[in-house]
Amino acid sequence: MKFLVTGAAGFIGYTVATQLLKRGDEVVGFDVVNDYYDPAVKEARLVELQKLSAETGTKFTLVRQDLADQAAVDACFAQHPFDRVIHLAAQAGVRYSLVNPRAYVRSNIDAFVNIIEACRHNQTPHLTYASTSSVYGANTDMPFSEHAPTVHPLQFYAATKRANELMAHAYSHLYRLPTTGLRFFTVYGPWGRPDMALFLFTKNILEGKPIQVFNHGNHTRDFTYVTDIAEGVIRASDQIAQPNPAWDSGNPDPATSNAPWRLFNIGNNNPVKLSAYIEAIEDALGKKAIQELLPLQAGDVPDTYANVTELQAAVGYKPATPVKQGVANFVAWYRQFYGV
Repeated sequence: MKFLVTGAAGFIGYTVATQLLKRGDEVVGFDVVNDYYDPAVKEARLVELQKLSAETGTKFTLVRQDLADQAAVDACFAQHPFDRVIHLAAQAGVRYSLVNPRAYVRSNIDAFVNIIEACRHNQTPHLTYASTSSVYGANTDMPFSEHAPTVHPLQFYAATKRANELMAHAYSHLYRLPTTGLRFFTVYGPWGRPDMALFLFTKNILEGKPIQVFNHGNHTRDFTYVTDIAEGVIRASDQIAQPNPAWDSGNPDPATSNAPWRLFNIGNNNPVKLSAYIEAIEDALGKKAIQELLPLQAGDVPDTYANVTELQAAVGYKPATPVKQGVANFVAWYRQFYGV
């Protein structure tokens, strides 16, 4: 099949594109390659995708454009008839949304409208897109379930991702466009983002610099290994969303609809304390961290924990990579990539 993968130079997009190419699918990557974090990491990912394309004989094409540019998106769809669209490009980062919310409007709202409009007009069979565990916001009933309401986001980033879910429902209802939203839980692993904790902690520990440990290391995260995320994304994309025949408008289920629309969590279903995560990094590096203990940051939630029974029932898969193994894999990649 021919896939459009937006954000193909990004952490998750690169991993999804890699797995698609390995199984023999054609991939068109769409990415502006901005400088939110070191573009050299993004360029290196793209080089790896081109190498893999040559090795496997599967085609990878990069469209280096901005998804917020409607003309560029429309031109891409006019040139390529897609069997599936996997929309992973976004302005990421919870904390940056407190500093520059307008970047999230452009990348997470305007770009989403361009993609979903293009899917509508080109009759794309299925749109799968990235949401986030951050939409659960002030909810504390865990593990987080897709069937729980999500009406109290704690940062603008989460609000834009929740908006994507609502916009997708409107299009699924109005135009019968099948859409699947995937709520990712704290993704980590090789080729990760330099602005995320694992990358920052590894770098600082190796350089003998302190690491900032918020909430004194007491909050928990459902750390999910990136290839597990990619496998879930591809499986969900392969299975076109269908209406829920049992959906009841008198008691509406927030995760399904009488339209071809659905939501899934993708998490490890195994929350780990931040302090234990740091210990796994220390073990992999063979070096102790100098910890600067700080209070919980504005916009952060104390804990995340995914209920993944719906994903498992629908696509026969749940993430399972242990944190110690995943962290060790990242550290090995980091040492090789940076020659440390």
